[in-house]
Amino acid sequence: MAHFLRGKQAGIQTDFSARLVPELFAIDTVSRYGICSQTSALAYDPVQSLLAIGTSESPQSGGQIYVFGQKRVCATFALSRKASVRTLRFCADKLISVDSKNEVAIFSLETQRRLTSYSPPGVVTALLTDPALDHAFVGLQNGDVIAYDLDRQMVAPFKIPNFWRERDPRARVLPLLTLCLHPRDVGTLLLGYSEGAVIYSFKQNKATKFFHYELQPGDLGGDSDPSSANAVRRPRMTQAIWHPTGTFILTAHEDSSFVIWDPKTGQKITSRTLEDSEEHRGSVTGSTPGTFPLKSPIFRIAWCSKANPDDTGILVAGGTSTTMPTKGLTFLDLGPTPVYATTSWQMLSAHFQNPKRQHILPTPPGAEVIDFCLIPRRSPHYAGSCDPIAVLALTNFGEISTLSFPSGHPVTPTNQLHISLTFVHPFVNHIALASVERTRWLGMTEKRSHGPPILLGGAEATHSMKRYERRGVLNTAHADGTIRFWDVGDGDEIENEDLLQIDVARALGRFQDVEVSQVSMSGATGEVAVGLKTGEVAVFRWGHNQNFGREMADSPAEAFGLQSIKGRAEPSLKEGLLPLTLLDQQQGPVTALKVSDVGFVAIGFEGGRIAVIDLRGPALISSVELNDFASEGKRSSRRRSAGNAQGRPDWPTVLEFGVMNLESEDYSSILLYVGTNAGRLLTFKLLPESHGGYSVKFVGSTSLDDRIISISPISADLGVPASATQSAVANLRNGFKVNGVLLAVTRSGVKIFKPPGAKGASKSWDDFLCDSCCVARFEDHDYALVGLFGDGRARAYSIPGLKEIASADVGHIIDVKRFPEAIVTPTGNIIGWTGPSETAVLNVWGTGKDLTKSQDRLFNPEAIIPPRPTISNVQWISGTQYVTPADMATLIGGPDRPPSKRMIEQMRMEEQQQRLAGRSTPSGSSINAGQDEGYWAYMQRQVQERTERLNIIGDSMDSLEENSSNWVSDANKFVKDQKRKAVMGVISSKLGL
Repeated sequence: MAHFLRGKQAGIQTDFSARLVPELFAIDTVSRYGICSQTSALAYDPVQSLLAIGTSESPQSGGQIYVFGQKRVCATFALSRKASVRTLRFCADKLISVDSKNEVAIFSLETQRRLTSYSPPGVVTALLTDPALDHAFVGLQNGDVIAYDLDRQMVAPFKIPNFWRERDPRARVLPLLTLCLHPRDVGTLLLGYSEGAVIYSFKQNKATKFFHYELQPGDLGGDSDPSSANAVRRPRMTQAIWHPTGTFILTAHEDSSFVIWDPKTGQKITSRTLEDSEEHRGSVTGSTPGTFPLKSPIFRIAWCSKANPDDTGILVAGGTSTTMPTKGLTFLDLGPTPVYATTSWQMLSAHFQNPKRQHILPTPPGAEVIDFCLIPRRSPHYAGSCDPIAVLALTNFGEISTLSFPSGHPVTPTNQLHISLTFVHPFVNHIALASVERTRWLGMTEKRSHGPPILLGGAEATHSMKRYERRGVLNTAHADGTIRFWDVGDGDEIENEDLLQIDVARALGRFQDVEVSQVSMSGATGEVAVGLKTGEVAVFRWGHNQNFGREMADSPAEAFGLQSIKGRAEPSLKEGLLPLTLLDQQQGPVTALKVSDVGFVAIGFEGGRIAVIDLRGPALISSVELNDFASEGKRSSRRRSAGNAQGRPDWPTVLEFGVMNLESEDYSSILLYVGTNAGRLLTFKLLPESHGGYSVKFVGSTSLDDRIISISPISADLGVPASATQSAVANLRNGFKVNGVLLAVTRSGVKIFKPPGAKGASKSWDDFLCDSCCVARFEDHDYALVGLFGDGRARAYSIPGLKEIASADVGHIIDVKRFPEAIVTPTGNIIGWTGPSETAVLNVWGTGKDLTKSQDRLFNPEAIIPPRPTISNVQWISGTQYVTPADMATLIGGPDRPPSKRMIEQMRMEEQQQRLAGRSTPSGSSINAGQDEGYWAYMQRQVQERTERLNIIGDSMDSLEENSSNWVSDANKFVKDQKRKAVMGVISSKLGL
């Protein structure tokens, strides 16, 4: 009976929730955005143009693997048990991962399912895959290497023992740290142990060279401590890699030094650190006498190259002094590699000791890069470091930074990477939602100068179109002051997938202390206001940048009032959200912010001040203190007034604009409602002035029982929102009236009343507190109050009866501790945090299903892996044995292993290419020849073709030798004739002939 009385008390005669039954309240998980926990692994496939991200285990969830493609293409793979992803590798149509529980899992990019998993007999310390091979090499802590057949999904009979233990049986612990195939000779493998590196030959089935770094007394090495240079030291190795052409080997060591070796002789060419080379190395002292600076370890090192693999450089994460003010990635541009056969030892050493250029690719202040992932333009070979266009740097905080390569300029992920990656690029510290008109949002496509897109792979699934006149645009504020705006969707087809971006730090004219506390966006005009914890408010408006491509001089800041910041637009932005004006009232952090659809901005500060800006000037039309109205409120309770008299802190928490009739008035006005931390609700009226501007007049206030978290003006006749829309304000001059009421929600209850009085209906929550709520629409006619409560449940209450319709548990999806940061939308969606950097979109009017399974397509079968680079003709002619990937399949898989599906497909493609080229094919060279003939027959045919090519080369060499001999004979004859003619000429002159 109480809910019937509440409707009468609130002055509402209609039940706006009449058709809502409990069965309609069911939670659907529509989508997820962000990264569930801290990023721990990165991998990129240039052939498919896909990026894989692995995460660590967290209290909220276990590690997951995300695969991102173009636009919003995304697929998620879960581990079989709760663990952290340590390593990720792409290999053709498969993705291989190693987790902290030492399980090797193989996922299919084509079917987006787990194919199999394998638990090796030991701790996995290294993983190696190659696009040309069907095997993965797994390195163990005991130094052994196991080969796993990815095509047959079984362990291969091939195994490599610990060669360093055979060399030094007294060594105790010799884990295998790195595995790296020769860039041009797939039959040569570089193994990196903690004591040194070994070159292994598949052809000879033995170790051919050993590399051991030893420092004699007097050699400082990479240690900064001079006292350590008095003894023989053997710094433990951390990584071993090839030169892009395989001409040299680089080993990195725990003393922050790296050594260049000659793989042919096994001798050291030079050693150096990032600060100095071997020949210039000396003791380093710190800022205080008798001290020395410490160096961070080398976390990761890569030998990069341009399109020409002989033009190289070394990219290093770590290895710098801890006292350096700027940290990031260090790049040593070595330039073209000298020709090994014609260059002296001293010149080779000088090439590495004196790079052409050395510079730092900067990362965010205070962060240190612990890993990185290069983004090659095309080739998946050369260990993924051939001609990179960019580099993704992973910091120790779990953030990702994108840098251009090799210049090191920061690259914004906006419209370059998947939306989920922007949540850690850098971290998001505040979210807000704007309900934007569909036509307005379709026209908000910014024009910005940027490089080529990084991710182009995959294809998005098609979704159904939903009839929504307004789009939910999520505003994400990041730690660096960047704010991004994008359509969060509702499980439907998103017509405008592009992101918008504004740079708050640039608008303020500084790059420190730019933490955003509030964001508000108008759904009709697209104007944006941003409030900061330092108290400033910046306003942005859509427009064309008159200074596009030009850097403008900054104007001096003003202490109070509005300041024009139009000249602080980003030079790379041609059309988009441009800075307009700045307000700094020095009243503490901004606690509430609202941009109306009719050109007003309301701002609340922690200091208790409320300011109103008219954007038609722009002009500051009001700036008042809450305490000025402490004794002017109507029907305020004595308890609340006494509390305020005692100086209880009170500041705005909610701001809302509306159009309705006030109590005892028969006309409608533009109203501003202010909810405070102490539970007061103040009403202001915006009145037009004779000069064309507006003034703000206080009307009255009422007191509620707790902190106000939501204010919703609704029509008492229809239940629709009584917002200050452009059409409602325009019709005020024609006598337009709205019979409205306010639905104000506090943490401990809800009240429906007509402002500014206190009469109305109220309800108190029983055993829980409300953290977030909103009046949500179901279909087109029914409305309900939907909220998130502290017991982990979402509830719906009828309007105006405030009777509980239904409830559902959402605490297992959304983090209950972050319920106050969650958003309930007018369409019945809930956007909440599931982890530190991941949000989930839920729909309360659903069917109780999880709809997050991706329907996007990741794998493109038409993207062909380019042939693997091979040894040069000179090396081949000189006697170097060439091993093909097919030979490797036989050596690793054994003679009984039939050709894999990918090998058969590759043979089919070769046959087609031969046909297109008009070449003659062997007998039975149909497209299915690779399937019809046996494997040994195929190998015999390959050997026969190789022999024929050798014979052709031999005939060519014989012909060359014969031609050379004929040329020499002709030259000798010519010389003899010339000599004879010269002698005869002398004799003739003497005889007078």
